[in-house]
Amino acid sequence: MTRPIVVVGVPTALGGHLSGMERTPGELRALGLLGSLGARPMLEGAEIRDAGDLPIEPGFVPDPDPRAKNRARICEFLPRERDLVVASIAGADSPDWADREPRLFVVGGDCTAHAGAMAGLRRSRPDRRLAIAWFDAHGDFNTPATTPSGNVWGMPFAMLCGRGDPDLVAAADGPTVAEAHAALLGGQVLDETESRMLAASPVAQFGAGMLGTTAGLAALAAWAGAVGREVDGLYIAFDLDCLDASGHWAVTMPEPDGLSLPTALAAVRMLAKAIPVVGFGATAVTLANGDGPKTLDAITLLAEAAFASV
Repeated sequence: MTRPIVVVGVPTALGGHLSGMERTPGELRALGLLGSLGARPMLEGAEIRDAGDLPIEPGFVPDPDPRAKNRARICEFLPRERDLVVASIAGADSPDWADREPRLFVVGGDCTAHAGAMAGLRRSRPDRRLAIAWFDAHGDFNTPATTPSGNVWGMPFAMLCGRGDPDLVAAADGPTVAEAHAALLGGQVLDETESRMLAASPVAQFGAGMLGTTAGLAALAAWAGAVGREVDGLYIAFDLDCLDASGHWAVTMPEPDGLSLPTALAAVRMLAKAIPVVGFGATAVTLANGDGPKTLDAITLLAEAAFASV
């Protein structure tokens, strides 16, 4: 029987210039997220507890700041997300909940949600070394000094690696992962400086084309095997825009030439086989932009692939 799963919603689009993602956690629940997750064959019998949504009001505010949109609002909610994750994993109303090592399922919202999730996972077990697999068509490795847009949702991967302005990094408890234990999967739309920063860092990169080959999946397996010997758990941050736009996914910023869903599932299963998954997060969904039920199905398939191994 799989370990319990705790669901935390992070209804925010504060990280950028478009609204919509702040409504996604509630809209996915209305589409039947929890029931669909529990109905997955490999998760049958798992206890699924909904911790609800982190209160973020408003979930979106336009901000012309060219360096870091809604900086103060994001720095305010990330520590609260961290604390909600810690409390949800601990399960104060169930004395044996924490002993059963529940896994975290984050439902975004924009990608800043992953920074708060990692902070919570680290705070809940400070002795635990974590790796991160960041699935995204975009790098999310900018900082206020390199961003061409000011969108903080283009910075959380860098923030949790300890890069960026001190207030943003501190709000994410960064660094929560060593860059040698981090990987970007499906990244293809990168700003020039961001691309240079990633190339000069220890972060591993696996492009969509590469992962679509046997050799690419073998390279990912080798990375996961090596990192798995150095860490205690893995968080999978999955921005749905890494999936190829031809699938008509309900995402905020669809991109062509991305991962097929079967390839993404194969990659997630490979990672989960090599490193115990302590959390999975799905972000960057805007249901008004595509096929909502199909996207919900993909999210629960990916979660099943992440959580089914333990």
